[in-house]
Amino acid sequence: MNTVYDRWVELRQLRYVVAMAEHGNLGRAAKALYVSQPALSYALKRFEAEIGVRVFDRTPAGVEPTEAGREVLPVVAEAVAAADRVAAVALRHRVGDVLRVGFEASGAGELTTRARAEFARRHPGVRVVPKRFDWGGEAAALREGRVDVAFVWLPADLSGCRSVVVHTEPRVAGLPVGHRLARRDGVSVVETNNEPLMWTKRAPRAWVDWWAVNPRPDGAEPVWGPENDNVEEMLEQVAEGAAICFAPQSMAAYYARPDLVWVPLTDAEPLRVALAWPADGETSLVRGFAAVVRELTSL
Repeated sequence: MNTVYDRWVELRQLRYVVAMAEHGNLGRAAKALYVSQPALSYALKRFEAEIGVRVFDRTPAGVEPTEAGREVLPVVAEAVAAADRVAAVALRHRVGDVLRVGFEASGAGELTTRARAEFARRHPGVRVVPKRFDWGGEAAALREGRVDVAFVWLPADLSGCRSVVVHTEPRVAGLPVGHRLARRDGVSVVETNNEPLMWTKRAPRAWVDWWAVNPRPDGAEPVWGPENDNVEEMLEQVAEGAAICFAPQSMAAYYARPDLVWVPLTDAEPLRVALAWPADGETSLVRGFAAVVRELTSL
């Protein structure tokens, strides 16, 4: 039996609400969705009017869920994830089998590309679709059903997923050319204590602190520099001298720029990358991809 809600619920509105909850700020959500902030604000007002409750409180910093919103938002996220699963099933029927592989920035280095290529060679009838995410987004994409398997930068919330660590690599400091540390063969984290460090609000706080090495070995807290929403924004601000950044070694090759220098961090814990997939989504394609990765890494 239809309800009054059948007349107004739109998937677009639900995606907007999920993005607002994720970013906690209309401006950042609008940027991620490639829509204008007024359009997003109007969509939120319409959504709240149609369901009859306020989902977010407006604050100077952005938006925060109301008491009702804390119950509504998880259900909205579930609805969007279900819609994505429907789309994935439909896509398989339109174009054949599809495997969506998530990764972040440089992923697991060369392993990311090699694994996709080898899997495609062994399964010529399967369309392998790479999906890039920013700052911890690949783990969320797994939970929300937007990818089938992903190379996940740890630490990450992989609850409800199966995973295996498949790659490790040292971390480096990204510096502008001409920086006082740019000619060094290596640098200690403590030596960067007074340098503004790039960071983001888009990732979970535990993820941010791990990358920032917070607290530092001497107990100090990093000097927090400008925020960024993606790799490109981060590197642009580093190159102009606004701050430095910490990154995996593979970014030195994948994001080489003439105005940046990458110097090894001598005392930072290396990055670990896990291959992960939803525990309830272990299809034959996912198992096949995991097998390829294990072979390539001799696991």
